[in-house]
Amino acid sequence: MAKTSPGEFIRQVRVEARKVVWPTGKETWVTAVMVFIMTALLAAFFFGVDSFFSAIVQFLLGLLG
Repeated sequence: MAKTSPGEFIRQVRVEARKVVWPTGKETWVTAVMVFIMTALLAAFFFGVDSFFSAIVQFLLGLLG
């Protein structure tokens, strides 16, 4: 493995950093909204599943008592 001098490393980092394409404000906004929508949908889904299993457990415990 070849050793790279600190100066060469910094130069390579700068060259690679210039290649980075940042998202536009609109892209960031749309992505954030989609994340919130998916989070809400998953929260509702897992709340429903949890409630369903809770009801089953309560029913089964009711049979014992």
